[in-house]
Amino acid sequence: MSRKLKWFSVLTSLVMLGVLLGGALVTKTDSGMGCGRSFPLCHGKLIPLDDITPALLIEFSHRLVSGSAAILVTILSIWAWKAIGKVRETKLLAILSVSFLIIQALLGAAAVLWPQSDFIMALHFGISLISFAAVLLLTLLIFEVDKKFDTNKLVVDKRMTFHIIGLTIYSYIVVYTGALVRHTESSLVCSDFPFCTNGDFSLPANMYQWIQMGHRTAAAIIFLWIGYVTILAVRHYKHQKVLYFGWIIAFILISLQAISGASVIFTKANLFVALLHGIFISLLFGLLCYFLLLLSRNKNNMAKQQIQSEETHSVDPNKLVTH
Repeated sequence: MSRKLKWFSVLTSLVMLGVLLGGALVTKTDSGMGCGRSFPLCHGKLIPLDDITPALLIEFSHRLVSGSAAILVTILSIWAWKAIGKVRETKLLAILSVSFLIIQALLGAAAVLWPQSDFIMALHFGISLISFAAVLLLTLLIFEVDKKFDTNKLVVDKRMTFHIIGLTIYSYIVVYTGALVRHTESSLVCSDFPFCTNGDFSLPANMYQWIQMGHRTAAAIIFLWIGYVTILAVRHYKHQKVLYFGWIIAFILISLQAISGASVIFTKANLFVALLHGIFISLLFGLLCYFLLLLSRNKNNMAKQQIQSEETHSVDPNKLVTH
């Protein structure tokens, strides 16, 4: 596989991660109107040079990164289509990468041109996340071609299948609740951790506390769930290194996610900590989507294993010796 394509795919994945972080930064700093209600221009200009404010710089930079990502993703999709189009998942991932990036851009434009509710705005991060995951999977496919790590012999049982599908879907719900916390500015409505106030358990007193505590509850569930599945992987999948190490990485990411989430409270929503919080969940979602991709190959791998097993145990009649 071309080294240029590999490096280009890595660069595109990093830029897509930058789009996610840029969107989170715009929300955290309340810079959504930094360019006014003008799109794709900024205050009606291609490059604004007057009355430059921090909000304008953040919003304008986010638009530049998003525009660059659109070009890179389009090039990567076409390049990968031509180079590894024979790989079953390539074309679908290329289409998803471009499609969801377009949807994300349209949602961003709509948010600028027409006021929208926080519940709708929270979808923006999730749409960007799907596009990032598709680009990340496309990158992994490009690296898979050289067989640096072989996943064609991977066989997953029904229990692990359930957990992979369930966690991928549930992680997206956790992502949405986290985005809702940001968009409703509910990050600091609960001054304590893990409970809302004074270290005592009590029901939330208003909608913002419900949103915050709902996200914490959802995050606690996914932490315990991934911890349980990691134990299963360590016990039963040592011979299948992709799942074995993959789930260990997943548990490390969800642990970092939990630590950074608590640190948001303790540091009074420090911007750097909040962005780290977004990075960890983005990487975790991408990893879970990769597990889902591997799962789509499971039936073929099980069929191959069955055929090999039958061939091993079959007897060649020409080799039979009669006495």
